[in-house]
Amino acid sequence: MGRVIHIVGWGLVWIVAALCLAVTIAPRFLDRIYYRGVAGDHFDGARFFNPDGDDTSVPPGGSRRGYFWRQATGSDGRPAWPARVPVAAAKPAELLAPATLRPRDPARTPMRVTWVGHASVLVQVPGLNILTDPVWSDRAGPFGFGPKRVADPGIALADLPKIDLILISHNHYDHLDLSTLRRLWDRDRPAIVTAHGNDAILRSAGMTATALDWRQAERIGGATVHVVRNHHWSSRWFVDRNRALWSAFVVELPGGNLFFAGDTGMGDGAWVREAAALGPIRLALIPIGAFRFQPGQMASGAHIGPVDALDVFRRLGASRGMAIHWGTFRLSYEGWATPPKLLTAARRCAGQGDRRFGAVAIGRPIDIAPFTAPPPPAFDRAAILRCLDTPAGNALR
Repeated sequence: MGRVIHIVGWGLVWIVAALCLAVTIAPRFLDRIYYRGVAGDHFDGARFFNPDGDDTSVPPGGSRRGYFWRQATGSDGRPAWPARVPVAAAKPAELLAPATLRPRDPARTPMRVTWVGHASVLVQVPGLNILTDPVWSDRAGPFGFGPKRVADPGIALADLPKIDLILISHNHYDHLDLSTLRRLWDRDRPAIVTAHGNDAILRSAGMTATALDWRQAERIGGATVHVVRNHHWSSRWFVDRNRALWSAFVVELPGGNLFFAGDTGMGDGAWVREAAALGPIRLALIPIGAFRFQPGQMASGAHIGPVDALDVFRRLGASRGMAIHWGTFRLSYEGWATPPKLLTAARRCAGQGDRRFGAVAIGRPIDIAPFTAPPPPAFDRAAILRCLDTPAGNALR
C-alpha cells in the first residue's frame, strides 16, 4: 500500500511539473490585452516595462522552464519547509471596533494592523478598513494548482469587518485572488484601487475597480490613495506578460500615511523617494521574502531581500515598518524562517537594535503609534553584507 501511495504521489508531482512547463510555452491565444493607451515612459503601447531597466525576466540559475521544473519538483537542494504553521487567528473582538471615535487631534488617530499572511494586511483607522492584496485561497495559482499555503489566514474571512477599500498591487495569483475578491465584493462592495489593466481582470469576474497610472491618485472614503512606482512585472499566463501594470501605494491618513510596497525589486530605488515625498509615513508594509532563487542570493530583480528591505524602510523615513511576503506560500529557495532571521541580523549589522521594522505574528493585531520622525540611521549595504558573511549568517539558507 505504501508503495502505491509513493507511486501515486510522484505521479502527481510529474503531472504538476508538466502543467507548469506547459504554461511556459502556452499558446498565443492565452494572451490577453488588458489595457490600451498612449505609449509613455513605462508603456510601449502594448506592454508595460520598468523604466529603470528590466531585470525581472528569468530567475537566476537557468531558464524559465528550468525554474518551474525546480519549483514543481523541489529539486534544487532547497531547505525543507514545515507542512503547516500554527496560527492564532484574530477574533472580531480583537480588531478595531467600528464605533471607534476619531480624536479631536487627527495626529492621534488610532491605527490597528493585522497581518493576514503573505501580502494580505488589514489596516484599520476609525471609519476606514483597508485590505491589501487579499488572498484567502489555499493555493496561489490557476485551477487549484500552485504553491499551497502553510499558514492559515490570520483572520477568518467571515470574521473580517466590513471592508471599505482594497488595494491590489498586480495580477500574480498570490496577490490577485479572484475567488477571495469575489466573496468580498458580494459581501461589502468595497472600493478597489489598482494599476492599469488589472481592472479588466476584475471586470471579467463581475467586479469594478478604479485603475490608475503611477503618480495618479483618487480620493476614497476620506483618504487619498496614490498609485506609485515600484519595480516588478505581471502575468497570469506568461504570454500575457506585462499587459497589466504593477504598483505600490501610499494612502494619506490622519496620523501619518500608509505605504504598501506590493511586490518589488530594488531597481534604481528612486521609487522609494517618490513615495516618501507624499508625506510622513506612519506604517510601511515591506516584503522580505521570495528573494532567494539560488543558494546565498540576497535579492532578485523582482523581489528585495531583508537587507534591501531595511534600506527601503530607512529611506522612506517611516516611523514603523511591518515585514510581509514571507512564510505563507513557498515561492523560492530560502528556508521558512530565513527572511525574518536575516532581517534581525541585518538590523544588528546596521546598528539598528530597535524593532521599529520587523516581523510580526500572523493574526496578531498591533496598534501603530502616530507618526514620529525617526533618527536617520546610517546604512552601508556592502558593510552589512560583509557583516552577514559569517558561519552563522551563511547557515541561514
